[in-house]
Amino acid sequence: MQFTDDEIADAVSILRPRVPPTPAYAWPLLAARLGLEVIVKHENHTPTGSFKARGGLVYMERLRRAALPPGVVTATRGNHGQSIAMGARAAGIPALIVVPRGNSVEKNAAMRAFGGEVLIAGEDFDAARARAAAEAKARGYRMVPSFHRDLVQGVATYALELFSDWRGIDVVFVPVGMGSGLCGLIAMRDLLGLSTEIVGVVAKGAPAFARAFRAGHPVPGLAAQTFADGVACREPPPEALEVILRGAADLIEVTEEEIAEAMRVLFADTHNLAEGAGAAALAGLMHCRARHAGKRAAVILSGGNIDREIFLEVLAGRCPGDAKGPGS
Repeated sequence: MQFTDDEIADAVSILRPRVPPTPAYAWPLLAARLGLEVIVKHENHTPTGSFKARGGLVYMERLRRAALPPGVVTATRGNHGQSIAMGARAAGIPALIVVPRGNSVEKNAAMRAFGGEVLIAGEDFDAARARAAAEAKARGYRMVPSFHRDLVQGVATYALELFSDWRGIDVVFVPVGMGSGLCGLIAMRDLLGLSTEIVGVVAKGAPAFARAFRAGHPVPGLAAQTFADGVACREPPPEALEVILRGAADLIEVTEEEIAEAMRVLFADTHNLAEGAGAAALAGLMHCRARHAGKRAAVILSGGNIDREIFLEVLAGRCPGDAKGPGS
């Protein structure tokens, strides 16, 4: 997946009225804790509290320029759905967002607040996605995927900001759900001609991307059981896997306990709230910090949308056991 300067410039122009550049700070307490410089890219500071805001707005604006359908429908665990709801409202069309039963109450509320109609259906993300496809056909709406070139171009703008603000980054750690964040980083690194290593991070309970990376092809039959719903992928999109196989330095797996600990560390050292997926990148760096001693590392705090009860459980030193299946 290769982008041009003009494509990224267009994505930036679409986003700037609604998504200002997010900060990237080198936090001294993290450096002291890990023994290396750690830059945190704060995608939890977007209008939806997640990096996904970028993709949805670019996708919907490009759709508006081509020909708007009567409406759009997508399946989500929350962050992708918020971005599509916000983009659809800006385009002036309805958005139906299908989520599985047991989805985050607060993410559902946010999607409604951004103008989306939330439909709860199915036991997991795959079932919700099937229902979304059926609803798209019945209503004559366009089905919005979780991975698409325009979505990735929107997401790639955070990589442009990071690489423009900080020179000489040796390695970037990024959580991997459906792959847009990792693919956006790879594409922007390549467009800028940098040598930065890009490392994806998944949960051990949802290892599909990491296992596929090591095998060189999808590995069927894997579970997706993790409280970090944003990285709970069971079936990697083929287009994303192709990019990752070519451009990622590594994909590593971290435990639920490591993710929860990274959430606590981010709160203690930066006073930022991170959802499970949002803390996964730091969990990955903490997992293999000895390998990167003395380097300049960056981690993507991809989102901060977590229900209060779950976050309180994490702050109390416990690891949430609510594994809800794949989604984005």
